[in-house]
Amino acid sequence: MTDKEIGRAIRAVRLRKRLRQIDVARAAEISQQTVSRIERGALGEVSLPIIRRVADAIDARLVLGLNWQAADLDRLLGARHSGMHEALAGIFSGLPEWVALSEVSFAIYGERGVIDILAWHAPTRSLLVIELKTELADIQATLGTFDRKVRLARAIAKERGWDAKTVSAWLVVADGSTNRRRVAAHSATLRAALPDDGPAVRAWLRQPVAQVRALSFLSASGARHSFAQTVRVATCRSNAAA
Repeated sequence: MTDKEIGRAIRAVRLRKRLRQIDVARAAEISQQTVSRIERGALGEVSLPIIRRVADAIDARLVLGLNWQAADLDRLLGARHSGMHEALAGIFSGLPEWVALSEVSFAIYGERGVIDILAWHAPTRSLLVIELKTELADIQATLGTFDRKVRLARAIAKERGWDAKTVSAWLVVADGSTNRRRVAAHSATLRAALPDDGPAVRAWLRQPVAQVRALSFLSASGARHSFAQTVRVATCRSNAAA
């Protein structure tokens, strides 16, 4: 969407909800003039956090997009995501007691989505939900979507004849300076949700006891089937590979 299209969309939703510009301004803690500029499409005059607050004030969500050389961007992002899938497949190939399924779609209680990797360890009835992220754009949205998949994982597994005793979660993020900065900026939130790191989850995979909730980085330039670096969310310092 262009800036003017976003502005028109915000205005249309506001009017549909029978809100005045001043109502939105008060909810977003900004001036009415700022709301007016946004609705006119003058987004370059307003910071992104303010535009998000205006969207929140009308119960909407701002979703950013990027266009680059038509379909080439889709192919680029798809290649990175596929590379992460391939790297994880290499890890599970060395763990014969695990079964790992890619791109597991679900539709349960009206909720739909796709789990990047759903892994099952029959001897301990351990289920592992893996989310792969090439970019960490919105931390809260990422955690919210991931939590929903983990919450539904038992029911998804039962459709495949897997009766899970425990459900674990592993968020794998493509390594890079931007993603590392975002993790560092939100370390408290991420540490609370995903306290374990790469070495911890790798040890757990070899001997699944209890549960694990982990975040680790996957090197984009390292060996195809191994983790080059991981970080502890608590400190955001690099550790040796597991």
